[in-house]
Amino acid sequence: MLSVAVAAPEPARAAELWVSPGGDDRNPGTREQPLASVAMALRKGRELKRLKDPAAADGVRILLRGGTYGLGEPLWLRPEDSGTEAAPTVIAAAPGEHPVLSGGVRLSNWHKLEGNIEELPEAARGKVWVADAPRFNGRVLEFRQLWVGGRKATRAREPDGDEMARLVVWDRAKEEAAIPASLLAGIKPAASVEMQLLQQWEVAMLRLKAWQLEGDRARVTFHAPESRVQFEHPWPQPIMTEGNEGPFFLTGAVAFLDQPGEWCQDLPDGRVLYWPREGEDLTGDPAVVPALETLVRIEGTVDRPVAHVQLRGISFQHAAWTRPSVAGHVPLQAGMYLIEAYKLTPKGTPDWRSLDNQGWVGRMPAGVTVSGAHHTRFERCRFEHMAASGLDYVGATHDGTIEGCVFRDLGGNGLQLGSFQEGPIETHLPYDPADERVVCTRVRIANNLVTDVANEDWGCVGIGVGYAREIAIEHNEVSNVSYTGISLGWGWTRTPNTMRRNRVHANHVHHVATRMADTGGIYTLSAQPGTMITENAVHSVVIGRWVHDPKHWSYIYLDEGSSFMTVRDNWCPEEKFQKNANGPGNTWENNGPMVSPEIKDAAGLEAEFRDLREFAGR
Repeated sequence: MLSVAVAAPEPARAAELWVSPGGDDRNPGTREQPLASVAMALRKGRELKRLKDPAAADGVRILLRGGTYGLGEPLWLRPEDSGTEAAPTVIAAAPGEHPVLSGGVRLSNWHKLEGNIEELPEAARGKVWVADAPRFNGRVLEFRQLWVGGRKATRAREPDGDEMARLVVWDRAKEEAAIPASLLAGIKPAASVEMQLLQQWEVAMLRLKAWQLEGDRARVTFHAPESRVQFEHPWPQPIMTEGNEGPFFLTGAVAFLDQPGEWCQDLPDGRVLYWPREGEDLTGDPAVVPALETLVRIEGTVDRPVAHVQLRGISFQHAAWTRPSVAGHVPLQAGMYLIEAYKLTPKGTPDWRSLDNQGWVGRMPAGVTVSGAHHTRFERCRFEHMAASGLDYVGATHDGTIEGCVFRDLGGNGLQLGSFQEGPIETHLPYDPADERVVCTRVRIANNLVTDVANEDWGCVGIGVGYAREIAIEHNEVSNVSYTGISLGWGWTRTPNTMRRNRVHANHVHHVATRMADTGGIYTLSAQPGTMITENAVHSVVIGRWVHDPKHWSYIYLDEGSSFMTVRDNWCPEEKFQKNANGPGNTWENNGPMVSPEIKDAAGLEAEFRDLREFAGR
């Protein structure tokens, strides 16, 4: 299990509050009589500080006993929960224990399906188990993920496994497509079918509105708003060259449940159908679905921030993301979804005279979010089994540390930080706010293991940093990512902006781009004066067989507007780099297989954190 030995004792006068899943919030919070919830422990600590109780003179220390803490609402740390440099607020695993904060609901009362469902494939009959619709806070829960025994199950899909079908027609003017009719034969019109469509460096998740079988083809249309966004936005679009038409698969219908390990929620009644994998026992192996989108919010403002808060040795699990079920998902890049986008005729904006499109994006959510906060620390924590991203430093943060953490089994980005120009401002405009306090600044991301991320939105990344300043990304190991390993920058602009003096140093990036192209192990965008990319080891870029151009990748990729950066002493097995529409001032020195073995071997997790590798294959 993950060590929590780093949770060193705080000063003797720190107020100590104990929490246990078997506790009671009417208890005093001692070791012998623990509280039941972290929220109540925070409240008690908050009151000690408000009353200037001498017990909290050296801070508040909340110790969590092992077990799962089911959350009915996000845990919210406010400015009143702040500590000081000498007296921080610490939420930590008790020594030797492994607490989990979960936003999930456990399914129970499984039983073999009695009788048959008309749409259920013949292969699945007699093998499928069923559970009643899960309820959360009094309502039937609709969800998109299921974990059985800690292992993610597959939402029933067609084709199965890693196979994909190909578009027959893609008609942007009519906002419709044609696909092989066999995929929809026998599917009732009321079924909640979705298409996941691979398009260059992103995927789109599109809900089918209607379909009509016409010989060997099915003509399909899609729901709003994603239909408008998908067919209007110019980049990216599916490739439709002969023999390389856009790959896709369908999901969401009972008729697709034809393999062990597949599940489906049978709407509208909501019951859950699952074909267990060999060796699984639904009477003993816990089955969990996500309910909360965000588990923990650390949230202040620029004028009243949260400060000096530390979280140590805690696992955050089972975060949901249901927006694709109600609005589809059409991303621009790194999971940031388009709200509106269209081609410009004639070209040009005030910032960029040759820009051919405009777009406005929303931000992918995360299981844990930090905003309006400084001197925060996540140490030896785990971010696992989430539908979207793991950890998000949204804005107005500075002097933070994320070290020794595991980011694993995440549908979106492992870790995202900074502005992605989401919201009302067009996403290609350079971000340079008048109030610099809103910029993410001086955050250290070090010695983390990032693996098996971007497993739902394949266009997401391991570590994604947008507009931010003086961010240190060092000694991380990033692997098994569908798209880019480490992505730094946003905006596609050469114009000076808030980004500068970022550092990507001594990371080990491997087995990335497993499903996508137009990518790099390390990737940058836009002007970033003083940014250094040094002494990283990048190898094993594994291009998936469904991409439109299997040669369109690089170990290090400086994309549009990248300017004033130094790329030096990075080890790669060959000199395969890309410089696309770069600005001025970039320096490349000694990158490739000639870099010394000492630099190669020193990249990645430092000795103290190499125990994290036990999670790499799980």
